[in-house]
Amino acid sequence: MLMVGQKFPAYSLTSCVSLEVGKEFSTVDEKTYGDKWRVVFFWPMDFTFVCPTEIAEFGNQDAAFKQRGAQLLGVSTDTHFVHLAWRQSHPALKNLPFPMLADTKKELSQALGILHADGIAYRATYIVDPQGIVRWLNVNDLPVGRNVEEVIRALDALQTGALTPCNWQKGQKTL
Repeated sequence: MLMVGQKFPAYSLTSCVSLEVGKEFSTVDEKTYGDKWRVVFFWPMDFTFVCPTEIAEFGNQDAAFKQRGAQLLGVSTDTHFVHLAWRQSHPALKNLPFPMLADTKKELSQALGILHADGIAYRATYIVDPQGIVRWLNVNDLPVGRNVEEVIRALDALQTGALTPCNWQKGQKTL
């Protein structure tokens, strides 16, 4: 498994970025948002039950990530066409403000070491700095949803450049 301090792998993936006809898809690679912090989160598969709760909450918190100079990137091993169909059919996913990347060949999931034996990605979240270095990661087992507020808290802590104590919150003193 790729660890903190290592370079996030290169990738170039077709992504579902819109519901607007003719503008649904775009290619996203490691350089697309290269000058920003990136929060790259993986979910096991589209059209499931836990996944849309997480994806929708990341969407609800998009402004908080943007305020911190971070770009959200959602990824699964489903195709971009399946991402589009899911967005079209699920009310909580229709207006997502971030790309849904299709790791159909499973190369990125495999390079990160988060590919489950069933060929789907674990619920992994990476905070990647503007230089492409992994600064934080969290991996949950398939049935356990993640905590988006904790991802924001970790991003805040990383962006201080200081030592942050247990349960530190933005605005509190660092060590």
